[in-house]
Amino acid sequence: MASPDGVEQLPQLTAADSRGFRASESFDEKAGHDKLEKHLSSDSSLAHKGEPDGKAEYDQEDDVEYVNGEPVITTGMDVSRFLVDTRDDGDPALTFRSLFIGTVFAGLGAALCQIYLFKPVQVTVSTVFLLLLIYSVGIAWAKYLPRAEWVEGTRLARLAPALRFINPGEFRIKEHVIASLVASTASGGSSAVMNFAVQRLYYNTNVEATTAILATFSTACFGYGLVGLLRPLTVYPSEMVYWGNLPTVSIFQALHFDTASNHKRLKVFWTAFTGMFVWEVLPSYIFPLLNGINVICLATQHVPSGAQDVITNLFGGTDGNEGLGFLSLSLDWQYITSTFMSYPLIQQANSWIGYAVCYIAIMGIYYSNVWNSKAFPMLSTSLYSQNGSTYDQDAVFGSTFQLNETALEIVGLPALTGSNAWSNLCSNLAIGGLVAHTVLFWGRYVWDSFKQAKEKTQPDPHWQIVNKNYEEVPWYWYLALLVLAFFAGLIVIFKGQTTLPWYAYIVALLLGAFVTPFSTLLFARMGNGIATNQLMKMVAGAVNPGKPVANLYFSMWSHDVVATSINLAGDLKIGQYLKVPPRHMFLTQVWGTILGAAVNYVVMVSVVDAQREILLDPRGTNIWSGQYPQSLNSAAVTWSLAKQLYGPHGPYIWIPLALLFGMVPTFFQWIIAKRWPTIKGMRTESIILPIIYQYAQWMSSGTNSPVMSGIIVGLVSQLWLRKYHPGWYKKYNFILGGALDGGAQVMIFILSFAVFGASGTPKPFPAWWGNPAQGNVDYCNGNGALD
Repeated sequence: MASPDGVEQLPQLTAADSRGFRASESFDEKAGHDKLEKHLSSDSSLAHKGEPDGKAEYDQEDDVEYVNGEPVITTGMDVSRFLVDTRDDGDPALTFRSLFIGTVFAGLGAALCQIYLFKPVQVTVSTVFLLLLIYSVGIAWAKYLPRAEWVEGTRLARLAPALRFINPGEFRIKEHVIASLVASTASGGSSAVMNFAVQRLYYNTNVEATTAILATFSTACFGYGLVGLLRPLTVYPSEMVYWGNLPTVSIFQALHFDTASNHKRLKVFWTAFTGMFVWEVLPSYIFPLLNGINVICLATQHVPSGAQDVITNLFGGTDGNEGLGFLSLSLDWQYITSTFMSYPLIQQANSWIGYAVCYIAIMGIYYSNVWNSKAFPMLSTSLYSQNGSTYDQDAVFGSTFQLNETALEIVGLPALTGSNAWSNLCSNLAIGGLVAHTVLFWGRYVWDSFKQAKEKTQPDPHWQIVNKNYEEVPWYWYLALLVLAFFAGLIVIFKGQTTLPWYAYIVALLLGAFVTPFSTLLFARMGNGIATNQLMKMVAGAVNPGKPVANLYFSMWSHDVVATSINLAGDLKIGQYLKVPPRHMFLTQVWGTILGAAVNYVVMVSVVDAQREILLDPRGTNIWSGQYPQSLNSAAVTWSLAKQLYGPHGPYIWIPLALLFGMVPTFFQWIIAKRWPTIKGMRTESIILPIIYQYAQWMSSGTNSPVMSGIIVGLVSQLWLRKYHPGWYKKYNFILGGALDGGAQVMIFILSFAVFGASGTPKPFPAWWGNPAQGNVDYCNGNGALD
């Protein structure tokens, strides 16, 4: 079948096939044609149901609501059928060009990522940024490098195969995806390499390159092996959307699918990208007040100091750990991001409940002095002595970084701020609730997903096309990768001076492997997962008391396995949406992982050896800073006190018990849902308690002024546009979100080098009322902000 731009396409599934009908089943030809018209447009899978009078209607058979003839995108199946194009041109994916470009940008991205872990200003290398750079290089490569047809029929015709290998012609979507995923996989950073940096700086242990690369390979590929075995559950089904990746998918298809509708989408993309690129310089540099406009802060600058403190704690939020940012309006897209244009409404509605709980809980904990909260700042993740001073970690652990029990008795246990303790408690509630919710509410789905994969009856149209046209990766490839990763980790344990016992290594992997399917399921279905880092460190401290370096590695082989699994599963879903052959995806991600580890290690060694004294200095300089390795080391040292802090006689015993308590409300919700599936028009199971728990601690640290703006963006995108203007939503919502992210990220990247001090001396913008020289930017100046 010829595509609109004249390229021969691979066989596509009919609408009937995509909905699970067997080819041998007979059905009315006209009915089949009507369904095809409903589900697939002439150039995409975007549906349109012609109702010129603009009335809303509900298709009982399809279980889809239509408004103005357009389907309202609600479920993952709606995304697969109506939002993401099912087109597959059969173009090459794994070529010399895609691997070369991907490798070059992987090296660049991994080097930049590693360098900025040692900078006072942290810069991330975004997928959209890499995607656009790779697109520009790929187009130039195809246009200007010699091509085989240039020499065909000439004396140089024998060079045609070599030229075709180097330049296979037009730079198509699958090459673009492969190159981008190689680069983004490598550019994600490596906690394993940073652990080796901590050892090099604080413990005078120089780990060899082979060991470092094996550690990174072990962490990433163990996660990838888990993802591969869980594909029938976490990748194949339509409900596994990975909503945050939809803007990226939309950008890929808009850049490469030459159709009339995509011409308009591409125009919207570049217009929005340019507009946000220009705008972002205002809130991020010239006019930072735009990141947190709060009328209450502006109107109460001269109230008594006691009242000012309360107002700052509740309404301030533009500066880090300033306050909860209640009713602040942010116009800085780098903090808002397109996630609120991507997350489904059910996720956002549950998060709003969590936000409300967070405002009440943190203010209540602080002003009722729970956990002696008023002795410390309201928001902080630092550790304090009971008198409110910074905890003397050096006195307790000394120069050897081993626990001194005698010194601990003299100095006393460290104290958490009330907000930090609440954050840890909510994170554990969320993990317990997630396990219970998955088992009770999604258990049948898990069973059905594996059954469909085994019988090859998975109804997702994108999976059906990939399964029909390409060879799947055998399960034993992933099992072999899992085994290799396990033994690579064992080598690191025995040769890498990690101080982690082999049995603790196995416990870490088992813990990560247990949490991974639950966390990935929630992330794929709802767009956001559950924070597991604190749980892993808590367990590490219990398993390895008094061993800070061992705690670093325990967390790496438990929490990082979960995080890596989610990221790699999201990449596999991108590959399914864009019809990249699964075996090519497998090789791409493994190559990106190994390449990133090698580059990370080389850069880390060069920076640590050259800037050792500066990195050990708590203040650093305006060019180099050891704040990140310092924080890793501090966390590892203090979490080795987990037994004393969280044990049966510790002050924070309720935090680990929250794992069990988080399961109980979900169990009662499940009982209620069995009796009353719907209450006043709302499905009982749509209340997702682990999401509420997660967001109930969302404002416990950091910059909180963008929260209200995120809610507004979510309401406009996921309620108003999706529900009442579904045609505009499916054509432009995600491409617009990707454009706004891209414009903001590119400008931030440029400003980081030009004025934020990433390449030398920072150049702050002159002070004026939109960029005050003293106090907090939003003019909530309580808690001694002007001192």
